[in-house]
Amino acid sequence: MCGNSMSVPLPAIVPAARKATAAVIFLHGLGDTGHGWAEAFAGIRTPHVKYICPHAPIKPVTLNMGMSMPSWFDIIGLQTDAEEDEAGIKQASENIKALIDQEVKNGIPSHRIVLGGFSQASRNSANNEMHVLQCHGEADPLVPVMFGCLTVEKLKTLCNPSNIIFKTYPRMPHSACPEEMMDIKQFIEKQLPPI
Repeated sequence: MCGNSMSVPLPAIVPAARKATAAVIFLHGLGDTGHGWAEAFAGIRTPHVKYICPHAPIKPVTLNMGMSMPSWFDIIGLQTDAEEDEAGIKQASENIKALIDQEVKNGIPSHRIVLGGFSQASRNSANNEMHVLQCHGEADPLVPVMFGCLTVEKLKTLCNPSNIIFKTYPRMPHSACPEEMMDIKQFIEKQLPPI
């Protein structure tokens, strides 16, 4: 992701206000960039945390009539049984791992790095000890809350269910709201306390 051959711009970064001892890597949704999320994190930042908001490469998206747009991988359909772009998901995962590896080289231990994302970008690998905050708007017309419920049920089979928090927000469409951003801030502060 950082200066690779795909000509993806460098991530939008909100530096820590003091020495960074933790990092949040947050991936934007389909058609977006990291800039808006960097601005959102600047508004809730924790002083010892560096926020990294990478930009997805521009690629055709089958779901959107093949139009090219920022996308971590192709989306073929929204049905629960829709075909998935496994090669694209694998490439996105490798790019995210490269970002994590870079932060480890910068001196931030891997257990002090939180990975997050919006919509398309929220798909990641899980392990039993991982802590998850999953947020969803109850008025989301693009990704119905039913999909959020299905995702949290799947996560409970991959992670310790007591490590999973699922929050919904009334009247929130396919976006973020101040209440959600405060919940994210509290989750980050709990997972990444000052050291």
